[in-house]
Amino acid sequence: MYPTDLVMPMKAELTDKGFEDLATPTQVEDALKKSGTTLLVINSVCGCAAGAARPGVVYSLTGDKKPDHLTTVFAGYDTEAVAEARKHLAPFPPSSPCVALFKDGELVHMLERHHIEGNPAGAIAANLQAAYDEYC
Repeated sequence: MYPTDLVMPMKAELTDKGFEDLATPTQVEDALKKSGTTLLVINSVCGCAAGAARPGVVYSLTGDKKPDHLTTVFAGYDTEAVAEARKHLAPFPPSSPCVALFKDGELVHMLERHHIEGNPAGAIAANLQAAYDEYC
């Protein structure tokens, strides 16, 4: 488990932009049941989360279409919440960071770590914006 002092600034990069921090399995379950579209970011301390995932996700929200609900959990910190979130990401294997888009509780788009790692934030944003255009 990562120390709070390390994790909080990384969480704030999303929560300061309107993402709901899901810290318990119940919060995850409730968030993913909501009608409409829900973006779920499994956040991480790794470099690709800092350099591409978080900035790309934030940039993706500058377009015309956006998810109705923005949510995040933190791998290595919100352990039980992340485990609950990953139950909803099947058939995809555990991956952090990763970004999932749900529509009416159904997983409709997924960016795994291997889609994020090595790509610039703009590519992450463009991928997500294409999903928003289709599902939001």
